[in-house]
Amino acid sequence: MGTTVFVNYPVRDVHASTKFYEKLGFKQNKAFSNDQSSSMVWDDNFWIMLLDYEFYKLFLDDKTIADTKNYSATLTAFSVESPDVVKKIAIAAKENGGDYHAVNMGIPEDQMFSLEITDLDGNQFEPVWMKMD
Repeated sequence: MGTTVFVNYPVRDVHASTKFYEKLGFKQNKAFSNDQSSSMVWDDNFWIMLLDYEFYKLFLDDKTIADTKNYSATLTAFSVESPDVVKKIAIAAKENGGDYHAVNMGIPEDQMFSLEITDLDGNQFEPVWMKMD
């Protein structure tokens, strides 16, 4: 059995965040979604769970939710099939209220390509393509 990764992001508006991620190519799994959370599926192995602040806080014990507009809490990378898919996700993010930027890692684009995507709440993730020989 393979491993499925579920990344949990705190969001201020579950509905708006769901629409944002749908524009990036994620699909909502309604069976695991409700008014407090939205289950966004990239593929069988990678899901992003969008949780409103009150629901997210249930998992934190005494911790405070990070202000991800000003601080980094996590950087989650996931593989995609081509540099064009990376670019498509980034453009969709920018067109729908998010943002993206590039990091020059000194690796040629024909070997590896990624962009840093920021969602409506400042949560950051990285679609990445790598040439696998």
